[in-house]
Amino acid sequence: MPARSNPRRSNGWRRDQLRRRVLAAYDVCAICGRPVDKTLRTPHPLSAEVDEIVPVSRGGDPLSFANCRLTHRRCNRLKSNKSDAWARMRLGGPSSARPTGLPLETSGDW
Repeated sequence: MPARSNPRRSNGWRRDQLRRRVLAAYDVCAICGRPVDKTLRTPHPLSAEVDEIVPVSRGGDPLSFANCRLTHRRCNRLKSNKSDAWARMRLGGPSSARPTGLPLETSGDW
């Protein structure tokens, strides 16, 4: 069985140009809506990645600016080849906020 090639790297120069254009055009993650720190490098989970709206595995063009947007690495990995709605649902799981042992004080008489 022949090894499958990565269609994103079949034209490396063009994909690099597209990546630079996406990084320049966008500042927030298209999946979670939080700012992306473009100075972080892979494999940091919050580093910048280019995600295809229509995944390559489902026939999307990896070299089209109209099909690409900016995401966090963790958001892109979570989404995989599924929908944005599915990824947002998974990201919106249980809150990371922890209950505190301090009593809640309110102002005024209720």
